[in-house]
Amino acid sequence: MSFNDPIADMLTRIRNAVRAEHPQVSMPSSKMKVAIAEILAEEGFISGYDVTENENSAHKTLTLDLKYVGKRRTKRSVITNLERVSLPGQRIYAGKDEIPYVLSGMGISILTTSKGVMTGRQAKKLGVGGEVVCKVW
Repeated sequence: MSFNDPIADMLTRIRNAVRAEHPQVSMPSSKMKVAIAEILAEEGFISGYDVTENENSAHKTLTLDLKYVGKRRTKRSVITNLERVSLPGQRIYAGKDEIPYVLSGMGISILTTSKGVMTGRQAKKLGVGGEVVCKVW
């Protein structure tokens, strides 16, 4: 099964799992997806993540532990929405002064920079710009 945009597939899987209130979501792993999962865990949007090797194939699987607040009927996800910004056919780059705010600082933007994958806040602190991968709130 081939994907044109594996990052968009990752975000869609997370979005669908959150709407269905699943405790975990699994997907094929890549270095970029693991870096995004690490940022989501550091920022408190997910409980954690795990990368496992499949016994039958050489591919690895990334499993995210989704985070919810509240009990039973009032349970809701920490992740309200995820939005893909830069697409394979239309890359969106932002300079150090053009990095977007998400919900006045309540959400995060994830960028790929020359210094690695990081949040918009970290990129501004380091004074670097890059490709805006997605927004999470």
